[in-house]
Amino acid sequence: MLYPSLAIITGLVLLVWSADRFVIGAAATARNFGMSPMLIGLTIVSFGTSAPEILVSYMASINDAGDLAVGNALGSNIANIALVLGITALIAPLPVKSGVLRREIPLLLGITIMAGMLLLDLKLNMTDSVVLLAMLALSLYLFQRFQKTASAEESEEEEEELPELKTGIAVFWLVFGLIILAGSSRLLVWGATEVALALGVSELVIGLTIVAIGTSLPELAASVASAMKGHHDMAIGNVVGSNIFNLVAVMAVPGLIAPLDIDSMVILRDYSTMLALTVALMVFGFLQKPPSISRTEGALLAAVYAGYLVLLYNMAV
Repeated sequence: MLYPSLAIITGLVLLVWSADRFVIGAAATARNFGMSPMLIGLTIVSFGTSAPEILVSYMASINDAGDLAVGNALGSNIANIALVLGITALIAPLPVKSGVLRREIPLLLGITIMAGMLLLDLKLNMTDSVVLLAMLALSLYLFQRFQKTASAEESEEEEEELPELKTGIAVFWLVFGLIILAGSSRLLVWGATEVALALGVSELVIGLTIVAIGTSLPELAASVASAMKGHHDMAIGNVVGSNIFNLVAVMAVPGLIAPLDIDSMVILRDYSTMLALTVALMVFGFLQKPPSISRTEGALLAAVYAGYLVLLYNMAV
């Protein structure tokens, strides 16, 4: 398993690095061509942070590893809430902006429930994917509406986060980052499927664990870095946006390329965990005034993730 393991490690490192370069290049290019910071945040940055999951899902699907793609989407959402927000809240309590609590989190919950309804027949086909993509279009429209009602302070924060690069350099990082993204995702999928075969575990479990944690590393690194700088109020919004894209964009890919049957455990164990964590995120926000996720709640989320990994391990052996 030496070469597959090296492929996973190398693929994850390159995936995280190239996703960052791609987002910087794409955002700077769009800014230089006159696109508004609000529109850049809604489209390019949101897509870019989910680009690793989307490309891994695509590569897995064309390599007949659709279960890995589904596991990546669900596992990334579980990791984003329980691992990313849990660890970040342990560093510093996370304020929940009222707009996120009233708009984005309910939208995520609604999309999560809708995605579960599509998976109830234990199939992911073309029709399901078209519905998910329609929900993606609706989400982008609603994001635009939400942004129009955002406070001036929130809009200024978004503009400050956008990179400033000369057009030539920005285009270079855009193209180069995308090329490395594609190559590293293919390398990661190959390594993950080979390790799954060698260990005798399903591609679904590999997608839910190794690949999901790996593709969630950008969100974890960004959230922890923001918390260390005192900008921890951005973490929840980033995670909610990423989770929405994972469900409506990443999970739509397998159905478009190679429709597949879903294991019943995906609903009973993985989807249920994701739904419970999404509900918990909303409940935690409403429990305290002003809305926030405390260190205690962060510890609870991290403990839930540890328990989930133990459950996966016990069921796999």
